[in-house]
Amino acid sequence: MDNFEKHIRENTAQFDEQKADRTKLWANISAELQKEGPKIIPLWKRPIFRIAASVVLVVGLATLIVLSSIGVNSNPVQYVSEELMDIDIHYQNLVSYQVELVRNHPNLTEADKVEFLSFMDELDLEYEALRKEMGRNLDNEQILEAIVANYKKRIELIENLLRQINDSKKVEKEYGYTL
Repeated sequence: MDNFEKHIRENTAQFDEQKADRTKLWANISAELQKEGPKIIPLWKRPIFRIAASVVLVVGLATLIVLSSIGVNSNPVQYVSEELMDIDIHYQNLVSYQVELVRNHPNLTEADKVEFLSFMDELDLEYEALRKEMGRNLDNEQILEAIVANYKKRIELIENLLRQINDSKKVEKEYGYTL
């Protein structure tokens, strides 16, 4: 046993002599319960704060509406659906790949390349105008058809040019060596 336990056992009688006065304790507790503190009104229950919150809410909603309407007009490329976006990406990749084939083709002269690529640039400008119009009028099927037709025209022109180049190679090979 340690000293503390030994001290408690020897002086147990002294600890039992002092008992708590229950009436005194309850009197103190009831006095504390009866004390009224200052009346506290939460801020959100005050009328001025409710009015201020309403004003902030209305201003926030108005700002959100204005910003969303500005955002729609500033971005002309609005896609009606995921399918339209996929089609657009597919055609853009196809056209850019074929334009690179034309740019890097060794049998074309620089003048032919410049002339062909300037015509492709005109079609690109037409396409951008169609995309802007699509941003203003998303439900117009004629615009969608015009965009697809523009892509098809570009691809057809590139394929025709490449076919003519390849056909000229075949003709040269046929007139090659005769025995």
